[in-house]
Amino acid sequence: MAEAVVEERELLKTLRWYDGFVICLANPGFLLGSLGWSVLDMGGWGAMMIWGITAAIVFPVTVIYSELAAMFPHKSGGLSIYANEGWRKYTTLVGPIATFGYWIGWSVVLSFLGLFTGYIAQAAWFPHEPYGTYAFGGAKLDNGYFSTGSVHIGLQHLIAIGLIVSVWLFNIFGTRIAVAFNYLAGLLLMLPLFCFTLLPFLNGDFHSSNLTYKLNDSGLAWGGLQLALVWIWIMIWSTAPEACATFAPEFKDTVRDTRKALLSSAAFILVINTLVPVALTGGVGPKTVTAFDYVGALNSLVGKGATNFFVVVICASFILSMNTATADGSRALYGISRDGLTIKELGRLNRFKVPGNAMTLDMGVNILFVLFVGNLFGILVASNIGYVLANAFAIAAFVLLRRDRPNWPRPIKLPAIWVPIAVVLFAAFVLFSIVGIGWFQIAGGGAVYGGTKEKIIGFSVLAISLVLFLFRRIVQDKEPPHWREETPRLPDEVPAPEAPVVSAT
Repeated sequence: MAEAVVEERELLKTLRWYDGFVICLANPGFLLGSLGWSVLDMGGWGAMMIWGITAAIVFPVTVIYSELAAMFPHKSGGLSIYANEGWRKYTTLVGPIATFGYWIGWSVVLSFLGLFTGYIAQAAWFPHEPYGTYAFGGAKLDNGYFSTGSVHIGLQHLIAIGLIVSVWLFNIFGTRIAVAFNYLAGLLLMLPLFCFTLLPFLNGDFHSSNLTYKLNDSGLAWGGLQLALVWIWIMIWSTAPEACATFAPEFKDTVRDTRKALLSSAAFILVINTLVPVALTGGVGPKTVTAFDYVGALNSLVGKGATNFFVVVICASFILSMNTATADGSRALYGISRDGLTIKELGRLNRFKVPGNAMTLDMGVNILFVLFVGNLFGILVASNIGYVLANAFAIAAFVLLRRDRPNWPRPIKLPAIWVPIAVVLFAAFVLFSIVGIGWFQIAGGGAVYGGTKEKIIGFSVLAISLVLFLFRRIVQDKEPPHWREETPRLPDEVPAPEAPVVSAT
């Protein structure tokens, strides 16, 4: 009798730790995408302090993720998988919420930085073409080529859509192609980073008179503390190098490569986040920075003759960030689908052994954002609702797994002092979420980050995650939802089936 054999596709183990480090070179692009608003709100000194504090807070979180990544070396999905493993004994709802919260935080990067790249390229090379709706404040610049009803489409929007499709193509044909592009873009990124961090000090352009500190403004709530907490909440998404952990199953030496990639990336981000705000603002002045005029900044630092080259470099750095976003977010959806917490279609690999369906979802969602959403920075900040909560759940999972699975193999086992450190970090992330969600539309320097509409979108993504969870369990798996699951104490242990829930009547 003939027997049909179905090939089970697995992620390929082709990466080394330095590949993970290069993947996280996306983070300086995230910094440049938000720097102007932070300087506008807090001044150069204030922005330097809060960017640095955020990176310092995230550093121990990264260390915690190194232990969790080594505990589950065959699971893709990063921190959302850790959150699910730690919480599913108590509730299965945390897994899908953490995954979709984590995914949307990365996914919106595609439309946001795609439009940002389109705007910079158009300003440098095609200034007379229609701009359409300005995507970062919601204000209309001109009528564009055509209108979708809510957005006037200009050249920047068409460039953004082209880049989103291109990044999808980079990733859909395999990890090595995406990483190869990251190496090229990451190498080029070092040039503007050198100009933005060291050159102002070396060529005498740095002037401390360009730097202000607005957090001591008596008119701010809590003496500026509220504004600082909101900005820490905003900055977490662009500071955390946890993407390395998402690729843990694809590292050749899962334990060693994951740890080295996480720690080297966290150290690099700490240095960059501290130096860029003060060096760039001090070197070219706050007006240039708050206008996001990076081309003008480079003209001032290196001369107009290099303008076109540096426009290409900056655009490449933003595309690198988009590349990392689609690769990381798609693996989060893939991993949680493999664990049975969202629809099966997202847990399938294509013939190049990458999560093609999840990447295609990313592409489609972001093209819709470009076409129909005006204020993308508000949406980007609203996506932080789920992203910071996902991190909080993952940090708490570290504590829960230490208690519930004490004998589970931990190739990277942190000292016991890290348990209370994790408790403090969890409380801090909850505080950041409460303050950030409550007041992220405040405007210390006049910029509005979002309001009710953006919050509704942020919470709607989390609600959709629960709908898809129920669809997976009830329709696709044909079983009642498991609100709690028994978990194994060791990797090769089969947990007992969940006891039926008996209602008291």
